[in-house]
Amino acid sequence: MATLPQTPDQLRTAFGPHLNLAPPDGWDADPVPDRLVETHCCFCGQQCGIKLKVKDNRVIGFDPWEEFPFNKGKLCPKGVKRYLQGNHPDRLTKALMRTPEGFREADWETAMAHTVAKIQEIQGKYGKDAFAVLSGVSLTNEKSYHVGKFARLGLQTKNLDYNGRLCMVSAGAGNKKAFGLDRAANSWEDIEGAEVIWVAGSNVAECSPITTDYIWRARDRGAKLIVVDPRITPLARTADLVLPLKPGSDSALTNGILHLLDTWNLIDRAFIENHTQGFEETLSAVKDCTPEWTSRMTGLPVAAIEKAARMWGEARTSFLLHARGIEHQSKGVENVLGCINLVLATGRIGKPNCGYGTITGQGNGQGGREHGHKCDQLPGNRDIENPEHRKYICDVWGCTDEELPRKGQSAQEIMNAIHAGEIKGLLLLCFNPVVSLPDNQFTAEALSKLEFFVCLDFFASESAQYADVILPSALHEEDEGTSTSAEGRVIKINKAVDPPGDARPDWVILNEIAHRLGRGKYFDHFTSPEAIFNELRVASKGGTADYYGITYEKIERQMGVFWPCPSLDHPGTPRLFEGGRFAHPDGKARFVPTPWRPPMEVVDADYPVWLTSGRVVFHYLSGTQTRRIGWLVEQCPNPYLEIHPKLAERYGLKDGDAVEITSRRGSLVLPAKVVMTIRPDTVFIPYHWPGNLGANRLTARHLDPVSKIPEFKVSACRLQKTTPDRIPAELRELQRMAFEARTNQAALPQRVF
Repeated sequence: MATLPQTPDQLRTAFGPHLNLAPPDGWDADPVPDRLVETHCCFCGQQCGIKLKVKDNRVIGFDPWEEFPFNKGKLCPKGVKRYLQGNHPDRLTKALMRTPEGFREADWETAMAHTVAKIQEIQGKYGKDAFAVLSGVSLTNEKSYHVGKFARLGLQTKNLDYNGRLCMVSAGAGNKKAFGLDRAANSWEDIEGAEVIWVAGSNVAECSPITTDYIWRARDRGAKLIVVDPRITPLARTADLVLPLKPGSDSALTNGILHLLDTWNLIDRAFIENHTQGFEETLSAVKDCTPEWTSRMTGLPVAAIEKAARMWGEARTSFLLHARGIEHQSKGVENVLGCINLVLATGRIGKPNCGYGTITGQGNGQGGREHGHKCDQLPGNRDIENPEHRKYICDVWGCTDEELPRKGQSAQEIMNAIHAGEIKGLLLLCFNPVVSLPDNQFTAEALSKLEFFVCLDFFASESAQYADVILPSALHEEDEGTSTSAEGRVIKINKAVDPPGDARPDWVILNEIAHRLGRGKYFDHFTSPEAIFNELRVASKGGTADYYGITYEKIERQMGVFWPCPSLDHPGTPRLFEGGRFAHPDGKARFVPTPWRPPMEVVDADYPVWLTSGRVVFHYLSGTQTRRIGWLVEQCPNPYLEIHPKLAERYGLKDGDAVEITSRRGSLVLPAKVVMTIRPDTVFIPYHWPGNLGANRLTARHLDPVSKIPEFKVSACRLQKTTPDRIPAELRELQRMAFEARTNQAALPQRVF
C-alpha cells in the first residue's frame, strides 16, 4: 500500500494544507516541557481554559486547566488538538509578494514599502474610501479595537467590517432593540437550575460542546429540553421535545407560541406592565397565529406546537439559547426578537436559574462586536452616527469629528462594491471570505478585480491566494490580549511562544503601516497589548459595553470578569437585568412585533429541496486552521450531502452515491450520506471546505435588512444522481488519505513539536 508523503515539500505537493509533521530528528518521544502557560482555546466563543506545554519556544502539548470556572478542564476534540497547528509546514514565516511566476519570499522592508506605496497610490487616485479593511473576530479585543481605529484614523476609510457579520450581528441587533444592550443575559451557570431549556438553531454538541455539559447537568436535575432545528442534531436526540421545522420558518413558530401563551394565560402580566413596552402591538401581530396556521408555516404537528407552549409557559425557571440556525437568515433579527418576546412574556429574565443567551460561534464573537471594527460601531458598542458617541471617541482618540469617517458598508456590501469596481484596494486579516462568504464564485471574482490586496495571516488561506502581498502574522499563542466569551466573561490570552521568522502580531504590523502613512501620532502609545487595552477601557467607559473597571491583573485574579464593569472596585456583572431593569433609558425592555414573512428564496418546481449548512465538531469555520491538523482531518476528511432516506429514494440515491446539488448560484458534486436525522424535504452540507467542495458555492447573497447578515441557512436546490467520476478530485484525495491513515497510522503523524 502506498504511504503518504512525509517531507514538507511532498506534503504541500500532495495535499499540503491538510497535514502536520512528525517530530524532528533528535527529539525525545515524550519531551518534558520547560513550562506551562495558562491561556484559552483559539477556537469557538466558549473560550475554554487550557494549559499549553512549552519546550524550546514550541508548543508541544497541553494539560487541562481544571480550575478555570467555565470548562473546568474539559475540552472538545478541536481544543485537544489545537496545539498542533503552530508547527505545520505551511506556516508563514516570511513576507510573500506576487510575481508573474507566483509568490516569492521578500524581505520585510520591501514588502512593507510596496504595501504602503500601493495604499497611497489607490487612495490618491480614487479617494480614501476606495481602500477597505476586512477583519475577523478570532482577533483579541485589543486587535479588534486597533483595527477599528487603524481603518478610520490610519487609512482614513469608512469601509471597514468584520467576519462577525457572518456570525452574531442578528443577535446583537435584536438584543439592542429589545434590551438596549448586546450580551447574554446570564453566565451559563444559570442553565443548571433551569426547569426548561429551549435551544433554537444551535447544534450545541458539535459547535459548542462544553455548553452541552451545562445542559446535561440541568437534565440530571430534572430539566426538560426543547430543541428547534430542521436536523435532529446530537443534542436533539436526547431532548424531551424536538421541533424539526421547515428552514426559514422560525419566526412563525415563536409567533405561534406567543399566541398560545397569551391564549392560555401563561404570561407574566405584572412583569410585562412594569418592566416592558410594546406588548400590545406585538400581541396584535400574532393574533392570527393559531396552532393550525403555525403548523402550516412550520411543517410541525399542532400537538407538538402546543406541547412546546405548555412546557415553556408553565416552567418556573427557564433558559433560552440560540445560534446561527435562526440568525443566518434574511430575517435573522426578527427570529431573534421572536425568541426574546417569549423570554419577556414569561417574565423570568434577570432571575436566578433563568436566562437568555446567544451561543457565540467565533472565538471572540462577543468582544469583537463591541469595540469598533464593525462598519456602524465605535468602541463600547457605541453608534458611529450618534453625535454624542462620536464626540466622546474623538476626545479619546484626539481627532476631530471631520476626521472620523461615518458609517461604511458591511462585509458582503464591501465585496459587492469590490466586484463592481467601486473599491480598489483591500487589507484583509483573520478572515477567509472565499470560503465563508455566500456565493463564493462571486467572491473569488471580486478579489481578482482588486488593484491591490494585502493579507495578514499565519497560513496562506484560500483568500490569501488572491493577494498581492501576504504579511506573516502571529498565532493566538504568540501574543497576549483579552477575549470575551459567549457569556460576556472577559478572559486573558497569555503568550506562550514567540512568532517564527519574520512573523509578528497584527497590531505591530498595523502600527508600522500607520507610521509609514504619516498617521503614527494616533498609535505611538500602542507599545503593547496592555497599552491598547488601557485605551480600550477608557474608550468603552460609559458605553453599554463598559470595560473601564477591567484590568489584566483583575482578569487573572478572578479568572475572568463579566462586563459591564464600570469601576475598578466593581466585581463585574454575571447576571444582567436583575430587578427587572434593562439598558434602555427608561429601564424597560421592548417587545418588538415580528410579522411573518417568508425567506428571500423558497422552494419551487425548479428547485424543490431546502438546503441548509453548518459545522461539524472536528472543524472550525473556514478550516484554515483545523484543515491543517491531521487527526481532525482524519475524523471528517470531506464534505457530504446529508439526506433523509425518503428523499434519497426519490432520487435513487444510496449512501455514498455521487449526487449533484444545484442552486441558482452554482453546482457541486458530493457523496450522499443517508440519515434519519433530517427533514425529508431538506438537505445539509458542512461548509468548512473551499473551491469545488464549498457549500457556499450554492448559498445566496440575500441580506437581513437590519443586520446585513447573509442567508446561509435557507436556500433552494435541486438534486440529481450522477456518476462517481464527477466527484471532485480533491475530495477523492481526501478520502484516500483518511483511509490510508486509518489503515496505516504511521502515514498520518499525530504528534507535532
